[in-house]
Amino acid sequence: MPGPFITDEQILRARALAQQITAPLFAHIEQHTTISVERTVLRWFGIDGVGSMGAPLVNLMADRLHEKGLLRQGAAYWYGRALRMGAQSPLDAVERLAAAPLEALGPLPAAEEAALRDEVRGEARAAVAELESRVARRRALRDELGSGKTPHKYVIVATGNIFDDVDQARAAAQAGADVIAVIRSTAQSLLDYVPHGATTEGYGGTYATQENFRIMREALDEESKRLKRYVQLTNYSSGLCMAEIAFCAAWERLDMLLNDAMYGILFRDINMRRTFIDQYFSRRICALAGIVINTGEDNYITTADAYDAAHTVIASQFINERFAHAAGLKDWQLGLGHSYEIDPHRPETLLLELSQAMLVRRCFPDAPLKYMPPTKHKETDIFFSHAYDVMADLVAVWTRQGIQLLGMMTEAMHTPLLADRYVALKSADYLHRAARGIDEEFVVREDGKIANRARFVFDRALALLEECASEGMVAAIGKGRFGDVKRAETGGKGLDGVIAKAPDYFNPFLEILEAKR
Repeated sequence: MPGPFITDEQILRARALAQQITAPLFAHIEQHTTISVERTVLRWFGIDGVGSMGAPLVNLMADRLHEKGLLRQGAAYWYGRALRMGAQSPLDAVERLAAAPLEALGPLPAAEEAALRDEVRGEARAAVAELESRVARRRALRDELGSGKTPHKYVIVATGNIFDDVDQARAAAQAGADVIAVIRSTAQSLLDYVPHGATTEGYGGTYATQENFRIMREALDEESKRLKRYVQLTNYSSGLCMAEIAFCAAWERLDMLLNDAMYGILFRDINMRRTFIDQYFSRRICALAGIVINTGEDNYITTADAYDAAHTVIASQFINERFAHAAGLKDWQLGLGHSYEIDPHRPETLLLELSQAMLVRRCFPDAPLKYMPPTKHKETDIFFSHAYDVMADLVAVWTRQGIQLLGMMTEAMHTPLLADRYVALKSADYLHRAARGIDEEFVVREDGKIANRARFVFDRALALLEECASEGMVAAIGKGRFGDVKRAETGGKGLDGVIAKAPDYFNPFLEILEAKR
């Protein structure tokens, strides 16, 4: 492993700054909810399915409450009121609330109010226990079969058709993949609802739905048993439905989720207030479900120059870590993202990429880390691209990355074919086998290029964290400090779905999740 490069005191300073940066944002999170958080609450109570026009029932119910200004008390409260009206099922609760003149429903007597909350808390405890039992099933299968050595080899499927995805996922698992990522259909992050059921059409990927999650997890469980090796599944918990997708994924026993505190703000222009609230509740669910999150710092150096912006990756990782810890996630669940993206025509790129990966490992020794392959500078010369990917494979095993998304030699041409994945898996398997232990054989010079570059990058990251602590995270994002992308606090999509909590706001799931700190 790399030498000290930087001191423990410097790392502690970075963590203290990250806590200072996020503290004002948590004050905002505690005082607000969002329409997507409230839909998640309704899903957890078992409200599922679609209405006559195809709209999800959770949207119909949450939208009606929001239009009446009633979500300030929490969807759970109004679910409880529906039970008091005599609802016999979650669907019956939706119908009763849809028919009732909600604005005419005044407060209940204190004793009834307390009874209502106790009843709803009981339902919430049962729903949480059911989720935990499903998570235990996943954990038992993984413990029984075991999983591959790290770096776990991670490949994507992205046909648009969940059933075709299953075929490609099985083939990838047979070729040695440890993690299958189902890429989400283009622009789904901008939909303020989760599509229902199995889907067979999607552009650039397949829709993230609870049924699609179920189909793929069951197929991979079957394949895992056949291979006698557990194959992990990941998808995306981001966009306007972060918490809802986190719940669907937890319920259907996914292992990982792409989940970032700032990605939606920067790269999907989703309102930052909405994103900060949604990511907190989504991560609370991930913490309960033992899901490993993958953050998105690798994206910063696709929009900005990887050599010049390396420090923004480090600064953001400390901020993402702080958001995650505050939501109950443990270090073993933090697949903090970074990537092999420096222009390959620059001299000594292998030393530079080793320096960056070693620095990330030095800062986060107990996190699995998620290492991304070259993409920005890929060419249609597949032989060069393959050699380029192999260098990333070498860095991944040398610096003990936990999760490695494998590069495809046809990255610049089309969505990967089965043969592309096979070549990537075969070469990564070779590199991981051939170079394993190399980090214990070579000592990095403290006065050499790798160490000096690491110190330079960390010093700049610390300066950026100091700026964010001094001026605020909102101001830093407004100045384009991350990814060269500027966003305004009240701009972007989804601000109308941010709701100030009433003094009597009620969310029994949040109560349970926060009690599990």
